[in-house]
Amino acid sequence: MTKKELTMLGFEIVAYAGDARSKLLEALNAAKTGDYARAEELCQAANECIVEAHKSQTSLLQAESSGEDIDFSVTLMHGQDHLMTTMLLQDMMKHMIELYKRG
Repeated sequence: MTKKELTMLGFEIVAYAGDARSKLLEALNAAKTGDYARAEELCQAANECIVEAHKSQTSLLQAESSGEDIDFSVTLMHGQDHLMTTMLLQDMMKHMIELYKRG
């Protein structure tokens, strides 16, 4: 995998994770106003973005596990950071939306 390909993979993960994060925060706002159906839709859409980010991540893991030498990339590290924090946000939003429902 070239440095350019690795950087593009990092940007791809950042983009998917960023989209998921935005959808999750929008879902929380929907729950605040009592629109739980919309909140659920947005959480599902966010999950789809996270799945796509994982696909990108998996391609990198497969390349490395097959013996390909992977260079360090700050962009990829940034993408991994975004993905990890978005996954944490996803877990938190499930709980927070549930709290709004019980309200």
